[in-house]
Amino acid sequence: MKALKAIQYTFLLIGAAILVGAGILYVNTRLFLADAVRTEGTVIALDAVRSRGGTAYRPIVRFDGPNGAVEFASSVSSNPPGYKTNEAVTVLYRSSAPDDARIESFLQLWFGVVIAGGLGTVFSSIGGVMYLLRARRSRIKQYLLRDGMPIQTEFQSVQTNRSVSVNGRSPFCVMTQWLDPATHRVHVFQSEDIWFDPTRYITRRHITVLIDNANPKHYHVDLSFLPEAADGSG
Repeated sequence: MKALKAIQYTFLLIGAAILVGAGILYVNTRLFLADAVRTEGTVIALDAVRSRGGTAYRPIVRFDGPNGAVEFASSVSSNPPGYKTNEAVTVLYRSSAPDDARIESFLQLWFGVVIAGGLGTVFSSIGGVMYLLRARRSRIKQYLLRDGMPIQTEFQSVQTNRSVSVNGRSPFCVMTQWLDPATHRVHVFQSEDIWFDPTRYITRRHITVLIDNANPKHYHVDLSFLPEAADGSG
């Protein structure tokens, strides 16, 4: 379905964009550390940062810069607070820009990089897994269409695949079964997802299924006799 492809590529693009942002943050932090001057500062207050998730606190720090006292607010807040009022902290700043100062700690320096890198990895991984699964299914389908052994299976029913939902819609699938004469075992086959109800178009009792002799779990239910979905409906 086009919507599923769009979701797949959206995850990949969002993940890639966030990872690029994480890379930029990493480079900027490395450049900052390369030029930073180290000094001592004091937490003079805790600034409450309110959001829907609750209230977090960021430290307000004062230190003596090259041209006098400098105050700055940390970009990282937490609850419970990570610092106490009047607590001494190590401050890093650029001599050319004392206002661009940060507390020397892993969380204060690398929090943005870690969060962006983690989110980017998650989004990219989801999109990548979706792409790989689709590519694998496509390769198996092409192999079966070319070299699969056709068997005649008995049509059983049309079911709704409720494990998949896009915009509140779930696809349909065709269920068939086949009795293997060699093993006397019944095999049940489920077709690919169909984004319209095919019930009225199935007028035959038997449906061809292409199977892989080496791995019967690989199969393709041949529904080429069904009409194609119009653009925008699947």
